[in-house]
Amino acid sequence: MKKYLFSFIALLLTAFYIACYTKPVAAQYGQPAPSYSILVDKMVGKPGTSNDANSYQYVDNLSVSDPRFKPDQIVFFKIKVKNVSSVRLVGMEVRDVVPLYLEPIEGPGSYNSNTREIVWNAGDFNVDEEKVFYIKMKVLPQTSLPADKGLFCITNFVKVSSSNAYDDDRAQLCIEKQVTGVTKTPSAGPEFGLILLTANLLTVGIGMKLRKNN
Repeated sequence: MKKYLFSFIALLLTAFYIACYTKPVAAQYGQPAPSYSILVDKMVGKPGTSNDANSYQYVDNLSVSDPRFKPDQIVFFKIKVKNVSSVRLVGMEVRDVVPLYLEPIEGPGSYNSNTREIVWNAGDFNVDEEKVFYIKMKVLPQTSLPADKGLFCITNFVKVSSSNAYDDDRAQLCIEKQVTGVTKTPSAGPEFGLILLTANLLTVGIGMKLRKNN
């Protein structure tokens, strides 16, 4: 009986020692899993007269109540890409989708007119590293804009990706143009002449009656 009692006490002491004085293997040797995360911020420059991208004030979006772009006016976009993960990211690719009614002029990468995408390799990013890119575009001429719209808004979309990280963003701007309308002038045919003659006779009759009363 004493043998079993001593064995039971030994088991209790062993369990107590393991619970109080040892740590799990994962806590001793395990490391937190690395995070893979990239952040992209797309902005549009407020309409201006300068051709210098750095002189513009950039905002996330421009609504109909903000300054608007005109036909043939220059539009600058600013793209900020930052590695917000805990490890180095390699081979980051940027794809910028050019909206309708804009034409790309200058910037990084190459433009595919079929897909309307500007694509370039942004390279590798160390932890907390940020890179800034500028794209210069131009609003199409008046004749290439919608004939039935005087004010409309468009969106520029960008996405950044690698084998283990992805993010996207967009920026809105609005375009204002003149809407030309055609005013229809009544035709001066025989019916129009008859109406004028009737009006003149009526006016003469009223005038003679007033004169007779006087």
